[in-house]
Formats: sequence, structure tokens, C-alpha cells
Amino acid sequence: MFRACHGVIAVLVVVGLVVDVSVTVAGGPSASGGAVVELGLADRLANLFSYFTILSNILVLAVSGTFALRPEPTGALFRVLHLDALLSIAATGVVYAVLLAATEHPTGWSVVSNTIFHDVVPVAFPLVWLVFGPRPRLTWRLVALAFVWPVAWLAYTYVRGAVTGWYPYGFLDATLLGFWGALLGGLQVFAGAVVLAVVIKLLDARLPALTGRSSTR
Repeated sequence: MFRACHGVIAVLVVVGLVVDVSVTVAGGPSASGGAVVELGLADRLANLFSYFTILSNILVLAVSGTFALRPEPTGALFRVLHLDALLSIAATGVVYAVLLAATEHPTGWSVVSNTIFHDVVPVAFPLVWLVFGPRPRLTWRLVALAFVWPVAWLAYTYVRGAVTGWYPYGFLDATLLGFWGALLGGLQVFAGAVVLAVVIKLLDARLPALTGRSSTR
């Protein structure tokens, strides 16, 4: 069941990516943003893969695909990757529900990818971890290392936005909010991610130990 659940999640993410890339190539609105018809193909694809939503789901794909093939990778790097996937996809679901859902209205095929990326995977991936594990596998050092990637994404977003004038989310848009307003938006999301990371670490330590095969150690 553990491997099957992760296999289903991986397939869903692939479906979402195929839909979103296809819509973006066609020049329509992606699941993670507004109309991008006026941009060239390279810019549209670069924007698509600059969304935290897309990158978070790709992390989930990497982890779920690995678990589907091999139930218990144990290396420190994979544990950080798994935590990054848990943290990122949970943040994606929460931020979308709280800040973005009321302002975004996908149409056509984008409804499919939007539902997968923002509604299904952010619930399914953490739920599979809660039910099947594997845990305990985290240390506070690994939690700290997990923040390398979101900090790098924020830095990339601000630098690329300063160069292109395009930001993936309004609460990070320095053109609209000014530098300090955009920085505050990033810090608020970062603070929320820290809280999520602490919750995940505590759950990892206190919930029943599981190997990933729904059995106790």
C-alpha cells in the first residue's frame, strides 16, 4: 500500500505537469498563474518552472517516485529531500487556500492541473507519510538543511524579478509592493514554513515509528 500510494501520487503529478506544460506551450493560462500569451515560449516555460507550486510538486514526484520503487532509502540527502517535499507541498496547500484561491479562477484543462497541484497532492502526500511513515528519520540538523532550497528559491525569485519585472506571486512582487513590502511577504511565508517544519519534526519524533511498510520498528 505504501508503494502503491506513492505510485499514484507520482502519476498524478506527472499528469498535472503534462497538462500545465501543454497549456503553457499553447499560450494559455497555467495552473499557477494568469494569462501569459504575450510572452515567448522560453519565457512562458521559465515562468512556469519558477512557481513554488510547480517546484514543490516536482519534489513530491522525485520522492514519491523513489518510494514507489524503493520503500526505504535511508541516506541523509534523501531525508532532507523528503522533508523538503513535505514542507513545500504543505506550504503550497496552505498558502493557496489562504492567499490565492479566492483570486485565481482556472479554466479548461488548467482546472485539472490546478486541482492536482493545489488540492489533491498537498493533502495526499502528507497523509501517506502520517499513515505509513517512514519515521523517525529527522534531526534538527536535517530540518535546518531543508531550508537551503526555499531560501535559494526566494533569492532566485527576487533576483529574477528584478531583472524581468515578473514575480510568481503578488505578495512577493517588489514592483507593486516595493522592496520592503515584498521582503515582508517572503519573511511571512518563511516564518510559516519554520512553524510547519517544527510541527513535522515533532510529529516525526512522537508518532508511532513506521518503516514505510506500515509496520512498527
